[in-house]
Amino acid sequence: MSFNRTTGSVMKNILLYVLPYLLSYFLQTLYGMADLYITGQFNSTAEITAVSIGSQVMHMLTVIIVGLAMGTTVIVGQSVGEKNNGRISAAAGNSFTLFFILSVLAAFVLSLFTDEIVELISTPKEACKSTGNYLRICFLGIPFITGCNIISAIFRGLGDSKTPMIFVSTACLLNIVLDYIFLGCFGLGASGAAISTVAAQIFSVVFSLCFIKKSWKDISPKKGDFKLRRKIYAPLLKVGIPVALQDGFIQVAFIIITIIVNKRGLSDAAAVGIVEKIICFIFLVPSSMLSAVSALAAQNFGAGKIDRAEKTLIYAASICFVFGLSVAIVFQFIAEPVVALFDGNPSVIKAGGEYLRSYIVDTMFAGLHFCFSGYFCALGKSWISFMHNTISILLVRIPGAYFLSLYFVDTIYPLGFAAMTGSALSAAICFWVFLILKRKMKRQNSA
Repeated sequence: MSFNRTTGSVMKNILLYVLPYLLSYFLQTLYGMADLYITGQFNSTAEITAVSIGSQVMHMLTVIIVGLAMGTTVIVGQSVGEKNNGRISAAAGNSFTLFFILSVLAAFVLSLFTDEIVELISTPKEACKSTGNYLRICFLGIPFITGCNIISAIFRGLGDSKTPMIFVSTACLLNIVLDYIFLGCFGLGASGAAISTVAAQIFSVVFSLCFIKKSWKDISPKKGDFKLRRKIYAPLLKVGIPVALQDGFIQVAFIIITIIVNKRGLSDAAAVGIVEKIICFIFLVPSSMLSAVSALAAQNFGAGKIDRAEKTLIYAASICFVFGLSVAIVFQFIAEPVVALFDGNPSVIKAGGEYLRSYIVDTMFAGLHFCFSGYFCALGKSWISFMHNTISILLVRIPGAYFLSLYFVDTIYPLGFAAMTGSALSAAICFWVFLILKRKMKRQNSA
């Protein structure tokens, strides 16, 4: 079952794809918050800290997995545009096999070094044992977490973002119910939160596989499709590896910037932490557009409809820019009240409001380079996304935050402009590369 997005209204196709995906992203955010909230209802600060730290580690791993899975989305999308059901089946089968092997290896290695990871991330002594227990259980569940993301990636490549939303919704609801059972009834603390998460993912994988068996007809993978073939898995990795490296690098950059701000004192550190959570929530829209452009443009490239792929990029980028401009204006007036929802400390509210008003401007430019990144991924040139993000991080984001922190000792307001300037640079690089690629494709078509 696939949704061919190579015909009809481009804008309508974008909206039909984005809205379910946006809801899925929101539910995944709720998924993480539920563990932390319910843990806080029944457990000590040490257990809450363990879930908080452990979930951050798992979030980084999930981001990398999703990045790798982008290769599957793009190849499946291109195959849908080509109307090549055999290639879709082969891509799905090879993805299952490849990512199962990688996830089992990752689970084994990370489980061996759990204690070292807990120490490396400077976990408070009171929470070390609980954090270790949380991570060990979650590490063992990596194959199932990976399975959920790969299945969702295949569906999105097919142009179907609604079905993954159903899987995520089911897992989210089950996770909340299990949290109350394992944390509330059995008092298992952080270990209970981890068991709930993994159990929900296992159920989601089983549920989705049953759905696939029932609904997929012409594109259901055959036995031979699960045998790794270089001509099938190599293109997946060619797209996925740069995206995974890029996303992992971005997470590391966030950690470095957090360390820089942490040295300024508790209020500034708390303010930055709160603003990062707010920004991550607002960035659900640009992130959804990135996925939409990747999947829909890939289908149109596969069908040879380059103009429709470009229109997909232009419409999505326009939506992102208008959205970014709107929230940037609104948050100039409501920054402090929004921060106050998370912390009532006046100094944190003041610092957080200042930082949020400058950082929120980044939404406009980030939305643009997110859409361009999706377009480059659809072309199979995800290395361009890795390139512009790396340049932005190394030349602007990290050094900008560092020097602005040194120069402005009484306010963190200017620090937000480091992110905005980095995204503006990325957007400029993306537009320049886009024009080069467009001229190149026109010459190839005329020849």
